[in-house]
Amino acid sequence: MGKVVVAEFVSLDGFIQDPAWTAPFWHDRIGDFKSAELQEAEALLLGRSTYQMFAASWPNHPEQGAYKDKMNAMPKYVATTTLTQLEWNAQRIEGEVTEGIAKLRTERNLLVFGSGTLVDYLRAHELVDEYRLVIYPVLLGNGLRLFNLTEVEATLTLNNSQALDNGVLLATYRVSANSVTRPSFG
Repeated sequence: MGKVVVAEFVSLDGFIQDPAWTAPFWHDRIGDFKSAELQEAEALLLGRSTYQMFAASWPNHPEQGAYKDKMNAMPKYVATTTLTQLEWNAQRIEGEVTEGIAKLRTERNLLVFGSGTLVDYLRAHELVDEYRLVIYPVLLGNGLRLFNLTEVEATLTLNNSQALDNGVLLATYRVSANSVTRPSFG
């Protein structure tokens, strides 16, 4: 049995959009955290927009080594209703998205980067098993929130955490209980 892990860079006030604001806080421990989560994953699960951004940049990314090699080689599954031709070792989730992801989840450990709309959908359909968050000491005030569609209380269990000397927190939460309204995937 696999799991779905949502990995996000998030501001202290909960925003995940356009994480260029993370650059001044780079720390080797963040690199280790991100490398470990990628190495545990067997495939990426991405929304359309994140897939398009990643597919345009990762094959020619200047980074060298195991991280880039794994990013480019691993299978990618894309939740999209509009794209039909995919590259970069990717395939579209065919049929009903919830069933497709649930089936993949039984077979593989899936890692979700970015993909805010997809993350909302996964959470609403109780398909998230874990959140791996890099929380930055930044207040952005607006943008796309990580927990955008949370309508009822959900309980997360802290699995581990580490505070870095630059104020960044690395935190892993397991989903303990989840009961939310189920929006449709657009």
